[in-house]
Amino acid sequence: MRKISVVLLQMDIAFGNPNQNQRRVEQLFYQAQLQPGEVVILPEMWNTGYDLVRLQEIADHEGQTTQKMLIHLARTYQVTIVGGSVAVEVNGQFFNRTYVVSEEGTILATYDKAHLFGLMAEDRFLSAGNQLAFFTKNDTTFSPFICYDLRFPEWYRLAAQKGTEIYGVSAQWPTQRLQQWRKLLQARAIENQAFVIAVNRVGADPDNHFPGHSMVIDPLGEILLELDDQEMIARYELDVDQVLPIRGEIPVFRDARPDLYEQIRKGEKKNDDVK
Repeated sequence: MRKISVVLLQMDIAFGNPNQNQRRVEQLFYQAQLQPGEVVILPEMWNTGYDLVRLQEIADHEGQTTQKMLIHLARTYQVTIVGGSVAVEVNGQFFNRTYVVSEEGTILATYDKAHLFGLMAEDRFLSAGNQLAFFTKNDTTFSPFICYDLRFPEWYRLAAQKGTEIYGVSAQWPTQRLQQWRKLLQARAIENQAFVIAVNRVGADPDNHFPGHSMVIDPLGEILLELDDQEMIARYELDVDQVLPIRGEIPVFRDARPDLYEQIRKGEKKNDDVK
């Protein structure tokens, strides 16, 4: 049996204050009463919040501070960490980046947010990633995603086609779009017949309020766990063996017609060229 305990760290984030945020993450790990083998998931941009205009000053250079911290926490508590995401600087470029760290302190995966959200000015300050990421735990394939990626179903489908059974979604999703958050998470679970573990922040920055409502959703789209709008630590044990029977009952991957979709896309391009 494939059982995986996931721990959601739903937290507030101090705007533009990496040191304070790092201390808060360390406190939450201490308070979580973690058990060896669990998978811990953090929210998006927890080191700086969306203080993008100061990235030159506050972004983590090559992710060194974040990696050192997550490696220490993973080894100390013997857990796998999906490190939410942090603002990092690499060769003069800034990325919204996830680090996944094993219980032994190995970097299992790195993911740069592929879809940049113009309404929060990401496209002005950050560079987009262009690769999916995967890691394996208990014979189960996970993929990390970040916030706005949620609106691009083809990105999730590509991961599912490569074997992903659990999506980890880290976010700073604003209160005014809470209903969309819930529905999009359920849609990604249903259409890919996969578990979704989504961790959103709470609190506020100078421009937005954030509602939390982190969730665990099963492959049929049922919400198994939903938090409120306060800082919280929650855990849920997933029965990953549910995935294969569901995928067998409604074989959407087998019945998909990617050749048809590509044919239509090419036809649309030809029509555009004619215009």
